[in-house]
Amino acid sequence: MTQRTIPLRNIAIIAHVDHGKTTLVDEMLRQSGAVRKGSEMAERAMDSNDIERERGITILAKCTSVLWENPGREGGQTEKAGEGGQPKNNAPVRINIVDTPGHADFGGEVERILSMVDGCLLLIDAAEGPMPQTKFVLSKALALGLCPIVVLNKVDRPSAEPDKALDATFDLFAALGANDDQLDFPVLYAAGRDGWAALTLDGARENLQPLFETVVSHVPAPSVETDGENAPFRMLATTLEADPYLGRLLTGRIVSGHAKAGVTMKALSRDGKQIEQARVTKVLAFRGLKRQPVDEALPGDIIALAGFSEASVSDTLCDLAATEALPAQPIDPPTLSVTISANDSPLAGRDGSKVQSRVIRERLLRQAEGDVAISVTEAASRDAFEVAGRGELQLGVLIENMRREDFEVAVSRPRVVTRTDDDGTLLEPIEEVVIDVDDEYSGVVIEKLSQRKAELVEMKPAGAGKTRLTMHAPARALIGYHGEFLTDTRGTGVINRSYLKHAPHKGAIEGRRNGVLISNGDGAAVPFAIWNLEERGVMFISPGDKVYEGMIVGENAKPNDLDVNPLKAKQLTNIRAAGKDEAVRLTAPRRMTLEQAISYIDEDELVEVTPKSIRIRKIALKPHLRKRRAKAEREAG
Repeated sequence: MTQRTIPLRNIAIIAHVDHGKTTLVDEMLRQSGAVRKGSEMAERAMDSNDIERERGITILAKCTSVLWENPGREGGQTEKAGEGGQPKNNAPVRINIVDTPGHADFGGEVERILSMVDGCLLLIDAAEGPMPQTKFVLSKALALGLCPIVVLNKVDRPSAEPDKALDATFDLFAALGANDDQLDFPVLYAAGRDGWAALTLDGARENLQPLFETVVSHVPAPSVETDGENAPFRMLATTLEADPYLGRLLTGRIVSGHAKAGVTMKALSRDGKQIEQARVTKVLAFRGLKRQPVDEALPGDIIALAGFSEASVSDTLCDLAATEALPAQPIDPPTLSVTISANDSPLAGRDGSKVQSRVIRERLLRQAEGDVAISVTEAASRDAFEVAGRGELQLGVLIENMRREDFEVAVSRPRVVTRTDDDGTLLEPIEEVVIDVDDEYSGVVIEKLSQRKAELVEMKPAGAGKTRLTMHAPARALIGYHGEFLTDTRGTGVINRSYLKHAPHKGAIEGRRNGVLISNGDGAAVPFAIWNLEERGVMFISPGDKVYEGMIVGENAKPNDLDVNPLKAKQLTNIRAAGKDEAVRLTAPRRMTLEQAISYIDEDELVEVTPKSIRIRKIALKPHLRKRRAKAEREAG
C-alpha cells in the first residue's frame, strides 16, 4: 500500500455563532477569483436559505471550492509528499472549504464534516474569545488528529483584546488534551468583513494572501490509500440532503478509487452489512458557489453522489469489489422532542392550505430523510407525530420552514429525550451553559438557575464590569428560561449553551410561575375589553385579533389560570359624564416568536402555527374538559 498526494486541500471553518465564518468565506471566494470581478455576489453567499439570512446563522453545512495560485511562490519549490504536498511550477491549488454551523443545535453537522477534511480554520472573535461551541467543535477536531489554524477575527474592533483571546485559546487547547503538534498552531489576525489577514497584529492589512499561504503550507494534502491503478472506489457519506430532481444526495470525501456516473455501486453500514446496490446517476463536484456534474472525480476530492435511495450518513459507498466499511462515528441521539399534530382549533384552515395529517406526515418524513439529526415517529394519539431533534432552535427552524410552506400545525411543549443505563438509572441530557452578564445581575442569574437544578462550575471576571458564569444545567431546565433571563439582566446578558453529557435525572423542576388568561368566547377582541384586562396581567393580543374559547390571550399576574372575556364591549348610553369620555389607551401586547411561544407553553397547552399567525391555546378548549383533565392528572400523580 502506498500513499500519494495531490494538489488539493480540504479544510473546514469552525467557530461559535456570529464569529464571522460565512463573511470570511465570502472574501475567500472573491479574492481567489471563484467569483469573477464585476459580477454580483450576495452578501453571506453561503447562507442560502431565507432563515439563515434573516437570523445571520449557518444552519446547514455547505461546501465550496476555490482555485488559488500564490503569486509570490517561485516555481519548483516543493515539500516532500505527505508533508504538505506543495505543487511544483507554481501550479494552482484547489481548496475545498466547508462552512459549518455555529449553533450547538446543529453540532451533528459539524462532527461529521470534520471527518472528511485534513485541517481546519478555527475562528475566534478577538473580543469574545473562545465560546461554548468553539470548545465543543475544537474537542472533536483535536480528537480526529487535526491541527487547526487559529484566526483571531475582528481585531479591528475597539473592544478587541487579541492577546487575551489568544491566551484563552491556548489554555483551551491544553485543557482539551492537545498534543505538541496541535499546541504549536499558526496564528493569523484578520478582519473578514474587510478582507484582510496578517501573520502579526501590526502586519500589512492588504488581502487574504497570508491566510491562503498558511492553509497550503500547514494543511496536509489528502493522503489517499491506493492498491495499484485499479483501487476500488470507497467513500464515507458524511452529509445527506434530499433534492427534488436527483433524489438523495450523499456528500463525502473519496478515500480511494475514482467516481464515475453510470457505475453500479453498493452501500455498506458501519458494521459492514450491505444496505443496497444502486447505479450512480450523477457525480457532483463543488466549483465556486455551484455544484457541477463531472465525468470523473479523483481520490481526495469532496463530491456528492446521486442514485442511492436507502444509504444514509455514516454508510460507506463503494465499488462492488470492496468488502470492508470505512470507520465512522455513530450519530449522536436527539436530546429534545415535540409533538406536531394537525391544527384542530376553531380557526383551522383559514390561513394555510396544507392542514391534513397525511400531508404533515409526508413533510416530516421528508425532513427526516434529509436530516439525520431529526427522527420522526407516530405518536400514541391520532394525527400526531413525535419529532425529536438536537434543541429548540433546530425544531423551531423546521416548524418555521413548514409554516412558510403553507402548513398549519399544533405544537406541544418540548420534552427532553431521556434514556436508561445498564443498571436501570434514568439519565437526562445535561448542557454546559456559559453566561456573560453585568456584575450586578450575576446573583439573580445564579439564584434562578440553581433553583432549576443547575450547578455553578466557574465564575470569573470577563472585563468591563462583566462576569462570566459557567454552569451545568439539565436541558429541560433551560426550556423557557431565555425570556426570563433577558428580563433579569435587562436585556444585557448573553447566554450560550451546548450539549455536555447524559447524567442521572435531577428530579422535579419548578415550571412557569404565572398562570394564563384564557378567552371564554369566539370573535374579534375589543379595545375596551383588553383595557379592562390589562390590570390582570400582560396581554398577547391586539384589538381586532380573532380569538376563540380556550385560546390564551395573556399572562396572569397570579399563579392560577383565569377565564376572561376579551369580547366585552363598552355599554353605550345617552348620558355623557364629564371626564369619562376619553379614548382607551392600551399597552402594546407581548408578541412572541415561534421559539418563544414553544418555550413558554405548559404541558396542557399547544402552539397553533399558521402561515400568518402564532397563537397559544389550551389542549382542552372547554373549561369543564380542562377541570376533568386536571382531576385525572391529580389522581394519577
